[in-house]
Parts: sequence; structure tokens; C-alpha cells
Amino acid sequence: MLVLGLAPGAHGSNRTGRPFTGDGSGDFLYPVLHDTGFASQPNSVARGDGMKLQDCWISSVVRCAPPDNTPKRSELTNCASHLDEEISLLTNLRVVVCLGRIAFDSYLEHLTRTRQCERKPRFKFSHGAEYALPGGRFLIASYHPSLQNTNTGKLTRSMFFEVFDHARALISSGETARTLRR
Repeated sequence: MLVLGLAPGAHGSNRTGRPFTGDGSGDFLYPVLHDTGFASQPNSVARGDGMKLQDCWISSVVRCAPPDNTPKRSELTNCASHLDEEISLLTNLRVVVCLGRIAFDSYLEHLTRTRQCERKPRFKFSHGAEYALPGGRFLIASYHPSLQNTNTGKLTRSMFFEVFDHARALISSGETARTLRR
């Protein structure tokens, strides 16, 4: 499984060296990854803290923390080749979970750039939406686990858990695509 986020957090992974550590998003993500069998422990504070991911790779569409956490189109374009290369190295990839609309749209653009689709798929972003992709892969959309979403209840732990629990089922059993309920 690939978990695809927006960018390194300025006070999180830019400082710690591991995606989604040192900030509220990671405090929300890692316990769910642990409970669904993708992480060896429920929290991570830095590289070298003993955390091991299992059947999971975490990355972002932008490589540097953008000002105001909103990347410019040029930043997305400049980082696209890095994302394409990184994804090409994930030879056993079965499920992609995109955290937020920008990651979702960027992954769809990746499919077009790498000629996995003739044109950008017209998939609609909504939390829990799932789409079958070429090559037997699946795409699942999720709200980003930002404090803005988690503190307001837009994204709850049970909603997030369901996304990763279903991703685990897709990986383990070869289950066919379906749409998750909120």
C-alpha cells in the first residue's frame, strides 16, 4: 500500500526525517496504521525510533514544505518526476490511499503521465471513494488527517480506520472494488 500525502510538514517530517511524525497528522495516522497491521507501533516521533512499516510506503506529492501548506502548481510539476520514479519502484503495489484532494488529483495525473491511463480519470474525490485501477490496483480517497479535519470531526478515527481496514482487506484477499460508507 502507498499512503500518499501532500508534503512534508514544516514542523513535522521536515524536522524528524520521517513522513507524518512530529505533528498532529501523524498522531492521528500512526495509531490507525498500527491497529490495521501496517505499523509496528502506534506512534512515531523520529527516524530510528523503532517504527517499522509492513506492506506500506508513505510518501508525498511535493518534496518540500510549501508556504502556507499550499503548493503552487509549479511545485507540483517540479516534483512530479520524483513521484513517478518512486511509485515505479513499488513493484508490489496493490492499493493507493490518497490523503486529501491534492494528493488524489496528483495521483490521477501520475496515471496519465506514466501512460497507465489515456487521460486523467474523471474520478470524484470524496472520503472513502474507491476506484479500480489498471493492473489490479485500487485507489482509495480519504480526507487528510490534518488537525483542521480531525479537530472539527470532518474526519473521525472510525472513518479513517475503515479506509485502512479495507485497504488491508484488498491487499490480503484480493477483494473487488466497492465504495466505503461514511
